[in-house]
Amino acid sequence: MNQRQIGKGGPMVGEVGFGAMSFAGFFGSTDAVTSHRTLDKALEQGITHIDTALIYGPFVSETFIGEYLRQNPSAKHRFSLATKGGIHPSPRKVDNSPRFLRECLEDSLQRLGVDCVDLYYVHRRDHDIPIEDVTGTLAKFKQEGKIKGLGFSEISPASLQRAASVHHVSAVQNEYSLWTRLPELGLLQACKKLGTAFVAFSPLARGVLSEASVNPQALPDSDFRKKIPRLMPPNFAFNMQRVEKLQAFAKAHGWSTEALAIAWVLAQGDHIIPIPGTRSPDHLENNAAAAQIKLSAQDLTEIENIMPIGSAHGNRYSLEQQGASEHYC
Repeated sequence: MNQRQIGKGGPMVGEVGFGAMSFAGFFGSTDAVTSHRTLDKALEQGITHIDTALIYGPFVSETFIGEYLRQNPSAKHRFSLATKGGIHPSPRKVDNSPRFLRECLEDSLQRLGVDCVDLYYVHRRDHDIPIEDVTGTLAKFKQEGKIKGLGFSEISPASLQRAASVHHVSAVQNEYSLWTRLPELGLLQACKKLGTAFVAFSPLARGVLSEASVNPQALPDSDFRKKIPRLMPPNFAFNMQRVEKLQAFAKAHGWSTEALAIAWVLAQGDHIIPIPGTRSPDHLENNAAAAQIKLSAQDLTEIENIMPIGSAHGNRYSLEQQGASEHYC
């Protein structure tokens, strides 16, 4: 698999990464054995960047990954590990104070069974603390050898500029897919200019951009996707009209919808690393196939006609889900 770099001087990783949120059961039941088989498949396919977080579970995803690394010591040197902190799990509250961020990091290192992570994110920005001060806290962790690169999730281009004035930001992680194009309003450009990797989560639009897509009515009430406006009526029916056209386009070219959607993200810039998530080794292999797809200019034009920017009906989050994610325009 082709490689992409996580920030200036950061590690080179497979251009398709892996988001381990699914290990925590957000999208259905899972277990350690299946999660470990998925990590085996990741290494087999050349997927070497693993992204997790304290609140995935909470603690479940990090615990499963840590157990795998203890059982497979050589994987510690093959995987690039990223995790995130700065949110109290229960009750849910954003907290970027130096004390709490240190507590989060120390506990994550213990669960993962490592002395240092390649990338450490502030999961959501605490607007009561200047982002320059938060960046300084992360820079201190780096000086202490506990992290190799620092990052932020769901921030605006303006916030990235402020953070970068204090220390190089290795990566910014935001949602980005064919139906979530907000980062094109300055964040992709700011990352490129600053040498910051853009890590795209949910490149499959919460599972909608897939062969089987998602049936919101069949989701359990505990699944947070049931409250996403894009998956609620009447928005979902309108959105599926375009998704079905994308599925047909992929099939006509001999690709899976998942691989096509991820390949489109890869084609938007060589500093972009998509991190599709799954709890299935077979699905992971399907996602990795995106690295073999080289979209032509004509392909990209046709895809844009099928799912043009701004075509999604409904917001990507409800007001409650939006939380501390930054808006920008």
